[in-house]
Amino acid sequence: MSDPVLIVDRVARVATLTLNRPDAMNALSSALRDAIARAFRELEQDDAVRVAIVTGAGRAFCAGYDLKELASGATGDTADSAASDMADAIAAFSGPIIGAINGHAITGGFELALACDVLIASREARFADTHARVGILPGWGLSQKLPRMIGISRAKEISLSGNFVDAEQALAWGLVNRVVAPLELLPTCHRLAADMASCVPGVLESYKRLIDDGMGMSLADALAMESERAHASAAATHAADIASRREGVVDRGRSKSV
Repeated sequence: MSDPVLIVDRVARVATLTLNRPDAMNALSSALRDAIARAFRELEQDDAVRVAIVTGAGRAFCAGYDLKELASGATGDTADSAASDMADAIAAFSGPIIGAINGHAITGGFELALACDVLIASREARFADTHARVGILPGWGLSQKLPRMIGISRAKEISLSGNFVDAEQALAWGLVNRVVAPLELLPTCHRLAADMASCVPGVLESYKRLIDDGMGMSLADALAMESERAHASAAATHAADIASRREGVVDRGRSKSV
């Protein structure tokens, strides 16, 4: 029996997804893309899971799409359509996603990393965007997300050269939050995930959505949105408190009458 292409471990309120095609540098085959999409849809329906971690087995995080599979036409996919279902499923996950970048994150693998909310890198991590070298344009947000993260000139240097950026350079440019020793990568990510998962239920997800929605707006519109949602949240909390107090009064009344 062959090994699964994706391993999903649930511990407490955190799910760790490990891309498990180490011999192929975790390239995104059709089976792996489908497994990732299915896993994130299932996690979104699991109320016990609040945070996800994505990492890779072996020496790579993800080497991008499985180009041999795409070239063969065996799946009917093209480079443009290959990740749409996977991307939609990841984007629909309401909790934070931490990318534990253990090694090479190349092109489609770079895009997978950028789909995460927070990136923690091993010292062995390396990033590259080779779209221009292989003759295709990105279709999963890399051309728009990367400049917003590290600045337009740095993004152009990466994407228009195809050159690798090592972990320390990625840290200096703001691409990753921190760089740790390889053996500390997953423990560090799990500690951060546990901190996130300990936040107030509902607020964690709403706060992530608030930040993401605001990034696509002008500052004035984003501030107005924040104010509107803050007032709505406060009103909902106040209503819940009143309902809870009323329920307490009813319970005390019942206990006295017994």
